Amino acid sequence: MTEAESQALVKRLAKLDCCAVSDAMDKLKVAGVVSGLPQLSASRRIAGLAVTVKLAAGNAPPGPARHLCTAAIELAGPGHVIVVEQRTGIEAGSWGGILTLGAKVRGVEGVVADGPVRDIDEARGYDFPVFARGCTARTARGRIHEAATNVPVHIGDVMVHPGDYVVADGSAVICIAAAEIERVLEAAESIVAREAAMAKALNAGERITQVMGANYENMLKN
Repeated sequence: MTEAESQALVKRLAKLDCCAVSDAMDKLKVAGVVSGLPQLSASRRIAGLAVTVKLAAGNAPPGPARHLCTAAIELAGPGHVIVVEQRTGIEAGSWGGILTLGAKVRGVEGVVADGPVRDIDEARGYDFPVFARGCTARTARGRIHEAATNVPVHIGDVMVHPGDYVVADGSAVICIAAAEIERVLEAAESIVAREAAMAKALNAGERITQVMGANYENMLKN
């Protein structure tokens, strides 16, 4: 699939809320929903192709000095989400303020971090979306380092590969394998259309017990 084709799918994904996508994935028996990564800055949905970073404990091995996540920022741009694994158990920021500015300048859609982040006030000031396990003031220096960029990473119990699809909003973060994206989109778009019809019926005065009856309860079976 070309980059243009992938970005066309990202645009479709960006129109869908995470609850509809989650319902579609339940219907298709596809895993990928991650809870417990709240939206800590900005207040909008993000969607994009994953550019991944894997962090590890301790100092970086000998070699040219490079701050963690900077390589990912240079690989990313509009239509990309940076996805960071920081599951060392060490309280150290997996993302920070200068990184936020660097990503915003590049047009990156946002960041998802399975671990703590820092400088969240700066991210709010830049209106840059960050989803993470929590916040810290502790620097990564001397505590954690970048093990690899654009390799498979774990976010919650989901493995995310570079080029997988990510959508995140106030309800959840969802990672969708590239091989599953088209059928997930089709199922989610169908669910959204059916829910829109239900909303129209409610606004027309139909009783909610009727609208949310057997049709709604069995929606994921059909």
